[in-house]
Amino acid sequence: MPLTSRRLRAALLATASATLVAATLPAPVPLGIGDRLFPLLGNPGYDVLSYDISLAYGGSNTQPLDAVTRIDARTTAPLERINLDFARGTVRSVDVNGVRSDFATEDEDLVVRTPARLPAGVPVRITVRHTSDPSGDQAAGGWVRTADGLAMANQADAAHRVFPGNDHPSDKAHFTFRVTAPENLTVVAGGLPAGKHRQGARTTWTYRTEHPMATELAQVSIGRSAVLHRTGPRGLPIRDVVPVADRKKLEPWLRKTPAQVAWMEEQVGPYPFETYGLLVADTTTGFELETQTLSLFERSLFTEPGYPEWYIDSIMVHELAHQWFGNSVSPAVWSDLWLNEGHATWYEARYAEEHAHKPVERRMREAYTRSDAWRAAGGPPAHPDVPSPDHKISLFRPVMYDGSALVLYALRQEIGAAAFDRLERTWVRRHRDRSATTADFTGLASHIAGRDLTAFFDGWLYGRKTPPMPGHPDWRSAAPRSGTAGKGPTSGPAHE
Repeated sequence: MPLTSRRLRAALLATASATLVAATLPAPVPLGIGDRLFPLLGNPGYDVLSYDISLAYGGSNTQPLDAVTRIDARTTAPLERINLDFARGTVRSVDVNGVRSDFATEDEDLVVRTPARLPAGVPVRITVRHTSDPSGDQAAGGWVRTADGLAMANQADAAHRVFPGNDHPSDKAHFTFRVTAPENLTVVAGGLPAGKHRQGARTTWTYRTEHPMATELAQVSIGRSAVLHRTGPRGLPIRDVVPVADRKKLEPWLRKTPAQVAWMEEQVGPYPFETYGLLVADTTTGFELETQTLSLFERSLFTEPGYPEWYIDSIMVHELAHQWFGNSVSPAVWSDLWLNEGHATWYEARYAEEHAHKPVERRMREAYTRSDAWRAAGGPPAHPDVPSPDHKISLFRPVMYDGSALVLYALRQEIGAAAFDRLERTWVRRHRDRSATTADFTGLASHIAGRDLTAFFDGWLYGRKTPPMPGHPDWRSAAPRSGTAGKGPTSGPAHE
C-alpha cells in the first residue's frame, strides 16, 4: 500500500518519537525483581501471559537451534524498554507489537527499546528471533544433551539459557512449543499434543499447556524415543517417554505411576494438570527433576543395580508430589523453595512408610539429629544462604529436603493430623495455578489450627537452631562438626 501524506506524517512522527526515546534512555543494564537469592532474575514492568516457542533441531545436540520466541504480555508499569532474561544464544532481531526494535545484551539480559513509550495495563507482543545453544556447560542447566538428542533441566535459573523470557516462578504463563526435527526423531513437550505436520524429511510437533507454568518447569524432549500411553485415575492420560531400546526394561517401573497418582490424590486431592508421565533420558545430570506434566529421570536410576525398589519408588513419588507442590502451587520467591522440597520429601517419606515399612518417625528423628548442622551449613529452611555464583544448584541442600520435611512433621505434631491434612488439601486447592508465599502458608496454617502459630514458625523456619520437637522432648540435634556440617543422608541420586 503506498504511503499517503497523512500516513507519511504519522510515520515520521513515530520515527522522531522513537529516536527521542532512544536518545534519552540510559544505557541498557540488567534488571531483576529483587529476589534475595537471584537478584537479577525476573524483570519488572510486565506480566507474561503466554509463550509460543518455535525450535528447529538439525540433528546435532551440540549445534545451535534456530528459534523464535513470541511473548504475549501485559504491562504493569509504563515502559520505554523491556528487559528479558536470556543467555547462551544469538539474538538476530526483536519486534515489539510488530515493529522492529533496537536491542542490546548486557550480562544475562536482553534489553529491548520499545518503538514508543508503553503505558501501564496494555497488551504487548515481543517476538525474538534467536538461536538456542545446547553446547554450554550442562552443570549450569538449560539444555541437557542425551545419548540421542536433547532434554531440558531449567531449575532454578536456567530457562533463559534456552529461550528469552521472564525467568522467575512468580510469573507463570501458558506455553506452546513448536519443534521441528528430522523425521526419525520423536519430540515430546510439556502439555498435550496440538498438532503434527510433516514436510519432506522433517516433522513439526506442537504441544500446548492447559495450565500456566513457571519457566523453570518447561520441558522439551528430542530423541529416538518411544512414547507409552496408559490411563490414570479418573481417566488421566499418562504418557512416558523412554529410549526405544529400554521400553521393555523400564515397563515394570512405568506401570507403577497410575497407582502412585491415586495414592497422592488420596493425600491431597485431584491431580492438578492435564497429563503426567516420566521422561527417562540417557544422560548424566546427578538429579531428577519435576518438569511440569513430564518429570525428568536419569536412565541409570532404573537400570543400574544397587538401588532398592522402595528407594526408586520413593523418588518417583517425590517428583510426582511436586506437581502439586512447586508446579501447580509455585514459589513466589526462591526463599519459598522449602515449600516445594519439604512437601515432596514429606510425601516421599510417607509413601515409603506405607509401602516399604520405612517409618517416618525414624527418618524424622535422624533428620532432627542433623538439623542444626544443616542449618549451619545452608541457613534455615525459609531463609537459605545465597547459592554460589558459579554453581546455583547449590541452593538444593539437605536443609531443603529432610530439613524442610522436618518442619512439616513438627507442624503435624503441633496442630494434629486432622488439621494438618485439612491444611494440605486447602493449600493446593486455594493456590492452584498460582504462586504463593511462605506467609500464605503460615497464615493458612494458623487459620486452620484456630490459633496464632507465628512463634512456632519463626523458630522452625528462620531459626539458626532447631526448636524442640513437639511430642518428642527427648530428641536432640547434634552440634555441627567442622567439615561435615552440610552432609546429609545420601544413598543415591539427588531429586529436586
